[in-house]
Amino acid sequence: MRFQTFVAALVLIVLLAVWLNGGASEDRLAPAPATAEADLSCRVAYVHDGDSLRCQDGARIRLHAVAAREKDETCSPGHPCPAASAVSATRMLKRLTEGRDLACRTTGRSYDRVTAICWTPEGTEVNCAMIRSGTTVIWPRYNRETPICA
Repeated sequence: MRFQTFVAALVLIVLLAVWLNGGASEDRLAPAPATAEADLSCRVAYVHDGDSLRCQDGARIRLHAVAAREKDETCSPGHPCPAASAVSATRMLKRLTEGRDLACRTTGRSYDRVTAICWTPEGTEVNCAMIRSGTTVIWPRYNRETPICA
């Protein structure tokens, strides 16, 4: 009985690890957006936090419809607040994007940043990957306007 419990626990741990790393989810297999759909190219120079980054050309991008904790681990009043830490969200966004070329579709502006939905060269929708990682949450107000994970 102990051996069966051990094996079951091991299987659950492996499945959880695959799920946390994105597995072979649909967003990883989806093709990158058509050239007409992507209106911004970004070579990621720096990840600021879990939902914003800076391109080598100086452009600042905020991920559309994604909410992450601030660097000081707080959430602004009226903003969705994920359970995950700011550090974990920043680490995940770095893993997905830092030093990479992204194809992005602009959805608006937020302060002095462009808001956008971005894809890696392999076709991973970065916004959706951040939500699925559990380190950020969907911001329903903006997701209703232009849905991510589509």
